[in-house]
Amino acid sequence: MSIIKDPTLAKSGKSKIKWVKNHMPVLAKVSKESIERQIFHGLKIGMSIHLEAKTAQLALTLRKAGAKVFATGCNPLSTQDDIAAALVDEGIGIFAINGIDDRGYHEHIYQVLKNRPNLIIDDGGDLLQTYISLNPNEKFPLIGGCEETTTGIHRLRELESSNHLPCPMMNINDANCKHLFDNHHGTGQSSLTEIMKMTNIEIAGKTFVVGGYGNCGSGIAKRARGMGAIVVVTEVDPVKALRANMDGFQVLPMKDAAPLGDFFVTATGAPNIIRKTHFKQMKNGAFLANAGHFIVEINLDDLKSIAKHHASLRPNIDTFFLENGKKLHLLAEGRLVNLANGDGHPADIMDMSFALQFLGLKYIVEHPELTAKLYDIPHKLDNLVAHAKLESLGLRIDN
Repeated sequence: MSIIKDPTLAKSGKSKIKWVKNHMPVLAKVSKESIERQIFHGLKIGMSIHLEAKTAQLALTLRKAGAKVFATGCNPLSTQDDIAAALVDEGIGIFAINGIDDRGYHEHIYQVLKNRPNLIIDDGGDLLQTYISLNPNEKFPLIGGCEETTTGIHRLRELESSNHLPCPMMNINDANCKHLFDNHHGTGQSSLTEIMKMTNIEIAGKTFVVGGYGNCGSGIAKRARGMGAIVVVTEVDPVKALRANMDGFQVLPMKDAAPLGDFFVTATGAPNIIRKTHFKQMKNGAFLANAGHFIVEINLDDLKSIAKHHASLRPNIDTFFLENGKKLHLLAEGRLVNLANGDGHPADIMDMSFALQFLGLKYIVEHPELTAKLYDIPHKLDNLVAHAKLESLGLRIDN
């Protein structure tokens, strides 16, 4: 294990888990029958996921349904040590600690795989990619797994198209009850929450440049506008650019938006969205944040190459002093801003996503005929989650 068994940390983590449990009725409802049937009895589940209270509740629910669970983080900054300690205390196999370096991060993923899980839950694709890279004598059969996020689905599609996908994988990200709520509302709210918490700077009246207008970017743009910001959207997709325009946002290339922004937030999943030519054009004191899964959207090598030096003047903010006399503030090392020592998406939003994760694994177990392909969540399971959510809100609809 890579987390100390600390009773004080564990107590703090258990308090957080208890809080989110009260706000996750959908997961409780859709898992009830499976827990009674012990659907995962005798199976081991490996998870590479943001280790915070809501994912802890998913891990504990899987265990209640009969599984042995082993988990690690999917981002070096998103693990909450008190949650990890609480899960260790509950008997979950944890290999994670906040702030681990890249080498340690990948070693933790390897440690999960050393336990030879039958099923996996991945967030971004690193767990499956590590499995694929194992030596032949380390390989073991995988029944299947679920992928949580847009970036991970891109990687799975590449593996499928090249016939390198080793097992059936469920596409959780594209389920309606995931991307329409988790990506849009969850990312929108949590990103703004963490940016405000880190900077302690007023949003109203500032210019917010949002890179990308997919489900995540559109959620960020709308929340920023709701806070009183002037919002500019950059895009490479003409349809998404038109959507942004018709939603009332100014649409510009990044080179034209760079001199305007007080805050920049990337949410594309693609590399080099903000790079050297843009840094040089930015206002003195501009803030840079990334809401995409990997640390690639803001080109950090370019930023370092034009900086005389940098310093951490406030927790989770690195200030770069440029050769042209300006300074730029990088939030959370360019990693996922909403999960860098934060709580991520709201509990009642992730309730739906994790209900889908649970149902996705259940579907794989109950359909052994599935082959090594990427499968969408069946519409009836998506609707099952939607109905459970409506019921939890006390809402009724027509038949």
